Amino acid sequence: MRADVVVVGAGVVGCSIAYHLAKAGSCRVTVVDRGGGSTERATGGFRAQFATPVNVRLSLLSLQKLLRFADETGIEPGYRPCGYLFVASTALQLQRLRDALAVQRAAGSDAARELSRDDVLARNPAVSPEDIVGGTFSPVDGFLRPSEIQRGYREAAIRLGVRFLQGTVLGLKRLGNRVVEVTTDGEAMPCATVVNAAGPWAAEVGRLAAVEVPVTPLRRQVAVTAPTDVLPESMPMTIFADGFHCRVRDGRVLLLRPSPPAMEPFDISVDPHWVDTVLDVGRARVPVLREVSVASSYAGLYEMSPDEHALLGFAEGAENFLLVNGASGHGVMHAPALGQLAAEMVTLGQARTLDISALRPSRFREGTPNPVRTLL
Repeated sequence: MRADVVVVGAGVVGCSIAYHLAKAGSCRVTVVDRGGGSTERATGGFRAQFATPVNVRLSLLSLQKLLRFADETGIEPGYRPCGYLFVASTALQLQRLRDALAVQRAAGSDAARELSRDDVLARNPAVSPEDIVGGTFSPVDGFLRPSEIQRGYREAAIRLGVRFLQGTVLGLKRLGNRVVEVTTDGEAMPCATVVNAAGPWAAEVGRLAAVEVPVTPLRRQVAVTAPTDVLPESMPMTIFADGFHCRVRDGRVLLLRPSPPAMEPFDISVDPHWVDTVLDVGRARVPVLREVSVASSYAGLYEMSPDEHALLGFAEGAENFLLVNGASGHGVMHAPALGQLAAEMVTLGQARTLDISALRPSRFREGTPNPVRTLL
């Protein structure tokens, strides 16, 4: 069956792209997915506290769309503005947060504020007061339901005529600088445009079209406590400079901390030593957790780009192969914006809503990547 656009990947980003393309009403869309993606493993955070203008603006656009999400799709996205609390332990860390605040305000987001040490402890009284010099907090940041956003976009896309196909993409046939056919384990589909929304598997899909996509998978482990009421459901996402962060979801506390990459790139097993370590750190940072045990753990995959910013643009050398990859842990929160912008690129030839030049795939070859920030 011929499709005008084939979207590879039915995670939250792929479903958002499919919905926005169908909403534009000018093309037939097929989404191909083999299953087993990472959306359902996301912890569901949302923030506009970033240190680069393009990420701030992606968040602001996504927020506008989240506030209309239920009206558009019929599904509640679970947005709860409980806030993000960034905690600084040194003067340097606090200065980085201040610098990020300036970027946010220049990009149109003025909700976040700098906090003193006492302000931090007032925002989250459960945090240990040791080694805190200040922080930042935004009441607009908060939480989402990743699977509900994915479901909302998927069901709305189906109502608009999008076809979802369960299958594995085996080949992307090229003629010159165009991809003209997508082959799955079930059929071959001639097409006018292909969108790579394959998440951590973006590089593998790119190779099928002889395109190098600089995205690598990174295991992200999560420890989940037993049910507990020692922390309120309304507690803000609380993040420390070493990457440790925690939140409450459905009466359990989620504990997270970066860890070295797994030996196998797509490994989503959980390292028992990591669980012990993150619990120790959590109990030191949030003392009320000392009487709480870890009941389960799981892992998912981030799709990391070299500068930890998304790639959004047509691939060099393949003019109809659109890359929407490498969100680097921000895929769920930015999915509404990325879907709209990707649809604009397909249907209008360029993104109209935002300047996304900072996300162009060619930036790495050009030697102009976005700055990578250690705290935001």
